[in-house]
Amino acid sequence: MKRLTFFSAAALMLCLAACQPTTDNDKLYASAKPYTRWWWHAAVIDTNAVKDQLIWLKEHEFGGVEIAWIYPMFCDSTTPHPDFLSEDWARPVEVAKRFADSIGLGCDFTYGTMWPFADVDLPDGDQTRNYFDSIEIARRPLVWDHPKEARIINHLSKAVFERYAEKMNKGLHNAYKGSKSGLFVDSWEVETEYLWTPGFAETFMKEHGYDIEPYFRDRTLMDMTTHEIYDHDVFYDYMHTLSGYVMREFYQPFADNATAQGCFSRAQCGGTPTDLLTAFSLVDIPETEAILYEPSFSKIPASAATIGGKQAVTSETFTCAYGWTSLRYNNFHGHSPHQGREQIADLKLICDALFANGTNQIIWHGMPFNQVGDTSNYFYTTCQLSTSEDCNLSGDVLTDFNRYMTLVSSYMRRGNNYSDIAVYMPLEDAWMGGAYPEDVHKQMNWLWGQYEMRYIQTPELLKGRQPLWINAHFLRSATFKNNTLYCGNAQFKSLYVDVDYMELTALKTIIGLAKQGLPVYFPHDTQEPGKVKHADDYAAALAELRQIASVISDASLLPNMPLIEGDDLPDFWVRQEGDCYYIFFANPLTQTIKYPLDYCYAFTDKGSTCPIRINHHGRTDQLTLQFRPTESLLIEVTKDGVKTIDTDYLPPKLRS
Repeated sequence: MKRLTFFSAAALMLCLAACQPTTDNDKLYASAKPYTRWWWHAAVIDTNAVKDQLIWLKEHEFGGVEIAWIYPMFCDSTTPHPDFLSEDWARPVEVAKRFADSIGLGCDFTYGTMWPFADVDLPDGDQTRNYFDSIEIARRPLVWDHPKEARIINHLSKAVFERYAEKMNKGLHNAYKGSKSGLFVDSWEVETEYLWTPGFAETFMKEHGYDIEPYFRDRTLMDMTTHEIYDHDVFYDYMHTLSGYVMREFYQPFADNATAQGCFSRAQCGGTPTDLLTAFSLVDIPETEAILYEPSFSKIPASAATIGGKQAVTSETFTCAYGWTSLRYNNFHGHSPHQGREQIADLKLICDALFANGTNQIIWHGMPFNQVGDTSNYFYTTCQLSTSEDCNLSGDVLTDFNRYMTLVSSYMRRGNNYSDIAVYMPLEDAWMGGAYPEDVHKQMNWLWGQYEMRYIQTPELLKGRQPLWINAHFLRSATFKNNTLYCGNAQFKSLYVDVDYMELTALKTIIGLAKQGLPVYFPHDTQEPGKVKHADDYAAALAELRQIASVISDASLLPNMPLIEGDDLPDFWVRQEGDCYYIFFANPLTQTIKYPLDYCYAFTDKGSTCPIRINHHGRTDQLTLQFRPTESLLIEVTKDGVKTIDTDYLPPKLRS
């Protein structure tokens, strides 16, 4: 049986169209100033306070806000508040948008209350479900209309999303007017074990040629408690079909809906059971987060943005920086560790690590709605921005930090992302891998599967070439000419393939490109994933690939010198504008940050040096990067040589 590849033909055309540059995409977040998520706890919102806080944000060098509607403070069900999406609810939202426009701030909207998308009046049958029709996985009790309980929508049904979107668009209709707003969807927080929707079995049969239901009915696909995978080939096929549903039925409709409303789409695809690189390409603004996700995860949305010609890559930043405390702790009075006493030097490590992995727009997480000077409201997992200087993240120190992030972000928007080499993303490996092993401490309460790809890294030996991710989907439309691989808006000189599993169609695509002369690093044979095998054809394809002159198994034979060479290189990111390179080198300490971050960890840095060579414009410049404690470096490279761009910023140590 011939396996269908990751999408149907119609879905593939949709995805390819979405990979083209969005109109005026480079104007989104054009100022590069940080935004903040603005937590509106369910209450009667004072429009004068709305204006006062927006003025404060403008004065402190913010570029805009993303309004997020959440439960009443302390989950107090007696707190008076208008119904979600009602006229009384919409009025202060419209005031916020109009006033933000009037003072030059952007105004985005989380597309719902809490996350993922949920509705207290969701029609029966529109909720997310698993094969066993458990209603528990759809429950979402802590929303704007608490104590009413919402249900999570079925993300595998376009029709369900469109019914949900119709209600959201009606409530936000007037707020959409004026400047273009972003509609935002947060990371995937929907259970994926045995996830199901009507028609799934029929789609699976068409794609794979056998019946998936016995594996579900008898629970022989995986253990729902330990996440042990019983049959990795069948699990791969399940992920294959599930991935198509997620993109066809959710992310593409979400992006299309934003465009239809005169808005743009911004999405965290992290945690999603799908082909992440392609999913990130479907939205206008791909977003990562840190440090609940490793900073290196940012390279996935950055790669998607490069291929799609999208300038901005955003990040929800500083979430749970020092760890996590349950909302339910102390009768719904839980605080993040060190909340109100966050050290900007620690936060700078996080944002610098993001910059060095392709992020170029910071979204603070975040700021609670309060009267100016008040600290009554707070959000329990955030580093809390405050209009009260009783808190660390306020006043001049905050303004100076925002100016620093704006400066770096603006340079990391110039031109295009540089890369010398495309690295085949190990998607098939991840889908065949199943659960993370518990003994490496990579599983968390909300994280279990390798399909999330939270920990993947491009190979260290390629670091000086700034490798970007590529996948089978994009390679199918790539061309090789004039010694260059053209893939959407990205250009590469070679392809690096070091994976254990690869679909036959992907293997044949690489054979075709190699025959055109593309240098391909392919150190060992791959295996075919999935239950239905094509053993003879697969073996023949591997043998054919090995006979092509441009296919190598020695990485030292890769063409061209790396842009940057040196021992123990720090993380960095390169933008190329014409003949000029802008390179941001993150402080070497950023490579050691882990969740949760130790308080005052930044101040363990004693400074460091790193000799490097930069190969550019037919010459080689040798220089020594000198990092003062907590400092990162920004340099400009032209045909005339190398010069440092002064960021003029070292964060102070704040009160503990």
